[in-house]
Amino acid sequence: MYNAEQIIIRDCEESDLPAILEIYNEAILNTTALFEYKIFTAERVGDWFKKKKEDNFPVFVAGVEDKMAGFGTYGHFRDRPAYKYTVESTVYVHTNYRGQGIGKLMVSSLIDYAIQSDLHAIIAGIEATNISSIHLHRNLGFMQVAEFKQVGFKFNRWLDVIFLELVLSTPRSPKENE
Repeated sequence: MYNAEQIIIRDCEESDLPAILEIYNEAILNTTALFEYKIFTAERVGDWFKKKKEDNFPVFVAGVEDKMAGFGTYGHFRDRPAYKYTVESTVYVHTNYRGQGIGKLMVSSLIDYAIQSDLHAIIAGIEATNISSIHLHRNLGFMQVAEFKQVGFKFNRWLDVIFLELVLSTPRSPKENE
């Protein structure tokens, strides 16, 4: 188990994209964390990163001993103006570093950034058998608000998704027409 001082959380740079691609593709091929069937390409991850930057969404990476251990970001929850204070988070940890506290630091960093960005709610959609991720989010204050039955199909089985939400005390001055 790494302690917090051994894990460096920083902004993602373009040079980090090959490591993100490796983490994404491992999750696609071996887990139900992503409801994807085909691996991502370098071009797709590059487009994803460019869009995050255009939308002013953070992309953080976690480094341990000069290796990328994971990454996290958030994005639009829904594409309508009234949802502008709500985001959906995404965190992935490299298979070699799972269970080492990296996910907790990544989610905590996203929460801090969301508060600084004057957001109000963070949603986490988690496949229902991913107990460690569900517990991690609950330990950080997220509450389960929904469970969708059999909404995904992967590895020849139906998958349920649990939505957890963290309501923040921000924004300080919400506005409708900005």
